[in-house]
Amino acid sequence: MRKKLTQPIVDKLTPRSGRSYDVLDSVQPGLTVRVWPSGTATYRVRLRDPKTKAWYWWTLGSADALVLDAARTLASEARGQAAKARLGLAVDPRKARQQQVAEAKRTMTLRTFITEHYGPHVRTHQKRGEETITTLTGRCAEFLDLPLTEITSFGVEKWRSAYLKRKKAPATVNRVLNALKACLAKAVGWDKLDKHPLAGLKLADVDRIGRLRFFSADEETRFLAALAARDTERRDARAHHNDWLRERGYPERPVYGAFSDHLTPLLTLLLHTGLRFGEATALTWKDVDLVGKLLTVRAETAKSSRTRYVPLNKTALDTLKAWKPEKVDANAYVFPGREAGKPLVDIKTGWRELVKDAKITGFRIHDLRHSFASRLVQAGVDLNTTRELLGHRDITMTLRYAHLAPEHRAAAVAKIG
Repeated sequence: MRKKLTQPIVDKLTPRSGRSYDVLDSVQPGLTVRVWPSGTATYRVRLRDPKTKAWYWWTLGSADALVLDAARTLASEARGQAAKARLGLAVDPRKARQQQVAEAKRTMTLRTFITEHYGPHVRTHQKRGEETITTLTGRCAEFLDLPLTEITSFGVEKWRSAYLKRKKAPATVNRVLNALKACLAKAVGWDKLDKHPLAGLKLADVDRIGRLRFFSADEETRFLAALAARDTERRDARAHHNDWLRERGYPERPVYGAFSDHLTPLLTLLLHTGLRFGEATALTWKDVDLVGKLLTVRAETAKSSRTRYVPLNKTALDTLKAWKPEKVDANAYVFPGREAGKPLVDIKTGWRELVKDAKITGFRIHDLRHSFASRLVQAGVDLNTTRELLGHRDITMTLRYAHLAPEHRAAAVAKIG
């Protein structure tokens, strides 16, 4: 199809089912708009190879990025360049572009690649994309202004040795290296780098069991007692304050219900479901089935990016029933934050005071998840079921808890007695 193109005509071009088509411009020789089945339209110009004399199409750019007048100018320049190339007076446009690409590969720094390409990608496609960028720009600072082609396995090995000498944990170094290797892999995949410079670099061997801290029976008793005492103390303080307000004719503050705030229901839920802190705070009331006794951890909030269903035992169920307001929107967060429409973000102050009151040391919020897993394994629950409840992608992480079922190992050793 040939016609005198105008900008409105180009803007209104629509795809045809199952095939692409071209619209040739009657004003600029060789210029055409290729409309693809996806709806994308690109400007192209027909040129002749200076050696073989064969015709080929040269892509000028997307119709979304180029206006028609600019496309005509570029097409005219390309045809002039190709004509000069046939006379030996200029470089063939294809060769010139290859040289430009090669030069871009040679000079592109890690910082430029992250800023212009990798950063926007991971922020869109990774839940912790911002954290990944922070890791790369903070921990890999000495590589940022190096061209990608100058990042070598030897240089990274030197960096790793220096990093470990600063008493950094091997697991931490591995996380940084994994982030850097993934970044460079994308550079190769996007043709910004010819080959992966760290393809043969091995990560350090680390203790896969790692830190496993969980409640002893006595610690759990003290922890639950401290939670109950905290609610009682806050409830008494509120009642005392309301007495003071009432005596002076001021409006009284609402009386606390089953809980004085979010801390007890949240920590009880973590202890009895094994949810990660972020998974629990991302729950909305539509994710809570009090009749079916089930929690839904949605894929977009799960670390594994897979939806899973967690049964509620009696303690967790009773806690959520007592915590749920009489009238609440299904889309409201179970544990709302201070900002309207936002989830709870942090409980560091309350947690710090709580474990201090319970006289428990070296215990993190995440260790409630370890306590949940350890109780399952010690109760004889098989590791695969434990894996499903914890939301692990594979059994590797769950095997950290295998040593908590000593009767299985004892029975195995007894067979050769």
